[in-house]
Amino acid sequence: MDVESDVALDILITNVVCVFRTRCHLNLRKIALEGANVIYKRDVGKVLMKLRKPRITATIWSSGKVICTGATSEEEAKFGARRLARSLQKLGFQVIFTDFKVVNVLAVCNMPFEIRLPEFTKSNRPHASYEPELHPAVCYRIKPLRATLQIFSTGSITVTGPNVKAVASAVEQIYPFVFQSRKEIL
Repeated sequence: MDVESDVALDILITNVVCVFRTRCHLNLRKIALEGANVIYKRDVGKVLMKLRKPRITATIWSSGKVICTGATSEEEAKFGARRLARSLQKLGFQVIFTDFKVVNVLAVCNMPFEIRLPEFTKSNRPHASYEPELHPAVCYRIKPLRATLQIFSTGSITVTGPNVKAVASAVEQIYPFVFQSRKEIL
């Protein structure tokens, strides 16, 4: 088994976070009283609204800013955000769906081998930090992609990045490094 051999790695996207603006002031009390699947957090000044399909949770502020979490793809996040904006329109607000942006993508990838973390950290010192007393994973940052990877000894890698493309290229970049530090199978 060598680094150059094509290995198909499944990258499972677990969460996509996106934001959009409604370009109008939102009356949170009205949303809480008339909306469906709503939790009003008056002390914080926000409303949580859940959609069943796609399964997302939105945090709505009175300024008109909305953050959606829980989608499993960028397309699903945009569809869910548009559905949420439509449900706010049905409550009587003059909502205009603008400034949509995917802010964060969380994904999990499993390597077909286990990884020796101390060896991996020593060979990738400026980018990798490993504190086994604080956290069981190596934190590896790729600054140009704005991606952070949590690499576990089991071969499981959790990737956080600004979009799906950055997450995929982060996994492609890290594979040769983790391959060098893999545990040999006896």
